[in-house]
Amino acid sequence: MNLYDRLAAQFPADRARPCFLLEGGQISYGELEAGAGRIAALLISKGVVPGDRVAVQTDKTPQAVMLYLATLKAGAVFLPLNTAYTASEVEYFLTDAEPALFVADAVALAAEASPLTPLPASVPRADEDLASIIYTSGTTGRSKGAMLTHGALYANATALHQAWGFTERDVLLHALPIFHVHGLFVALHCAFLSGAPMVWLAKYEDAPVLAGLAPSTVMMGVPTFYTRLLNNPGFTKDAAAHMRLFICGSAPLLESTFGEFEARTGQRILERYGMSEAVIITTNPLVGERIAGSVGYPLPGVALRIGGGEATGVIEIKGPSVFSGYWRMPDKTAEDFTADGYFMTGDVGRQDRDGRVWISGRAKDLIICGGYNVYPKEIELILDELPGVTESAVIGLPHPDFGEAVAAVVIGSGDEAAMIAGLREKLAAFKAPKRIFFVDDLPRNAMGKVQKNLLRQTYAGTFSG
Repeated sequence: MNLYDRLAAQFPADRARPCFLLEGGQISYGELEAGAGRIAALLISKGVVPGDRVAVQTDKTPQAVMLYLATLKAGAVFLPLNTAYTASEVEYFLTDAEPALFVADAVALAAEASPLTPLPASVPRADEDLASIIYTSGTTGRSKGAMLTHGALYANATALHQAWGFTERDVLLHALPIFHVHGLFVALHCAFLSGAPMVWLAKYEDAPVLAGLAPSTVMMGVPTFYTRLLNNPGFTKDAAAHMRLFICGSAPLLESTFGEFEARTGQRILERYGMSEAVIITTNPLVGERIAGSVGYPLPGVALRIGGGEATGVIEIKGPSVFSGYWRMPDKTAEDFTADGYFMTGDVGRQDRDGRVWISGRAKDLIICGGYNVYPKEIELILDELPGVTESAVIGLPHPDFGEAVAAVVIGSGDEAAMIAGLREKLAAFKAPKRIFFVDDLPRNAMGKVQKNLLRQTYAGTFSG
């Protein structure tokens, strides 16, 4: 069954019920449904056929959500792209995915579709048919397209909907981007399966989020959201008293943030663990102990083990919500799955006797800045081409706002500010280093490999002051 139909089946019977609560009004579930149907008809009129990719790099608007649902309804494959990506970055995705259509303005597309009759029925899709491709950076510098099927996304959505206790009485505060699995799949699907309204914010800003808490019952965010709230004196215990759940993910939540939030509000943030290749993997319990530093238990249907037979090792997972492979990368797909079908996540962790999962690090030097994945190799390749640079090593350093910030240690010399400015022209802002350190040599092991752990120790206090 098409994922669109599975989601729409849970829309409220009264389609006049609001879906998006906006600053200047609201958009009902009926309007969402009609808009998605018209855009689906438009996609088909433009020659989009089942299995075609529809690439999207557009502002966060209700029309962008209509486009997502329309792509599903038309049987096509939704390919969201970070709005911060530069033209040269986008060129790679368009070349690799070969989309039938690239949408840069969902509002304009919806306006173009407005005179059309909504597509009456969804294009039939099976569980194993592709619904979306989510690109995730690779350690070689080449991004990989994680292929998520209709069945995988539905399995994850229903597991989360139940695990987090969503009902039609909920109102979700949505301040996340929707080019990322967190805002696109996790948040939207939970709301849709409940027929619940969403306080719809284009991005995180203190004042709108604080105002948006008042009508809401659930908030989803990245650690940055919560550190910023705690830094705002307007975020009081009373401001959060009516909220039933604060959920956090996409980056590690510092134990100090967890503790300060509880001290301020009397509530414990529910931390969970996920990735593009499997959406959500584990979650702390809705009812029961939420422990700082732990990402909780595997979701129902997810088999999780620690590879290598050691107490701590690479987390491996298997289940209906795991992706089906990397787009046009059969060798990489085969490399990342075990012989018995487990996906090797690359995250290092352990599972205690109680079954809780604890993540201690990442096997491939992944940096998570403000909830976005950054792989060092992509930045190092650009840095190494700059005049005066012999070799570079890019690392993540603790940052009070972003969780981790990108920094570069460079053999050579140059003007730090000018180099950072130049990199910002070639890279999305969250990827560009916030500091560049110049050294005569880099620490290496006996095999000549740069010891990034030593660099992280050396510069650990850079952003703490």
